[in-house]
Amino acid sequence: MQILKLGIPKGSLEAATVELFQQAGWTIKASSRNYFPSVNDPQIRCALVRSQEMGPYVAGGTLDAGLTGIDWVLETQADVETVCDLVYSKASDQPCRWVLVVDRDSPIQRVEDLQGKKIATELVGFTRRYLAERGIQAEVDFSWGATEAKVAEGLVDAAVEITETGSTIRAHGLRIVCDLLHTHTILVANRKALADPWRRSKIEQVALLLKAALDARHKTLLKMNVPAARLPEVVSVLPSLHAPTVNGLSDPEWLAVETVVDRDSVRDLVPRLKERGAEGILEIGITKIC
Repeated sequence: MQILKLGIPKGSLEAATVELFQQAGWTIKASSRNYFPSVNDPQIRCALVRSQEMGPYVAGGTLDAGLTGIDWVLETQADVETVCDLVYSKASDQPCRWVLVVDRDSPIQRVEDLQGKKIATELVGFTRRYLAERGIQAEVDFSWGATEAKVAEGLVDAAVEITETGSTIRAHGLRIVCDLLHTHTILVANRKALADPWRRSKIEQVALLLKAALDARHKTLLKMNVPAARLPEVVSVLPSLHAPTVNGLSDPEWLAVETVVDRDSVRDLVPRLKERGAEGILEIGITKIC
């Protein structure tokens, strides 16, 4: 039997990734002492790998494919192929940002003010290239953690740090000067693996269902009964992917209508449907949209 070697990001993104795979149809069970979690698919073998190392492992063929941030692919300059974008994170389904951070009272107001300064970051390679492309000479050192604290304590002039909301940065008395990079999770694959028909097919299956699961998170299914005479009124306010599904009922004066809508629109949509005669409105969760 052929096996796809798939990397799952270990660390802050691990739980969100396992949850996404569960929604897509794969149950991944990991333990704190095992770097090779089980999965309910005999054609897949999972390995827990830090996002920072995923690109090189995939590029080198240790893994056929894996999920990591686009930031770490840029950082390592790994020779991998991006299969699909998967915008999700540990706290929300929004891209994260690598930002330039300084003390609240720092005179640094723009990237150009970093000339001759000292910067701490985990994203060393990318930051150095970013500054070099703009002709800025600065000392960029690797930070093993607590990067914001180094700025707050005056150990460095600035930091390049990842954030989702910026709340932690502000809580440390720091200020965001600008964004350097917006990042999100991507599924990357080894180029030789993609050249193999079986592995390509399996990787594409994983990509399809993960994206279907993510798309479904923002959608919901509405079902309702509608008087036949008032169907045009209901359809006029009812969004759908293509067109609402309409079926007849045993009572010819009534119709069954269903459609997929944005989850956030339901609270405003239901009262409008009721006003137009819809009854028995049901909201049903969706796990995938392909």
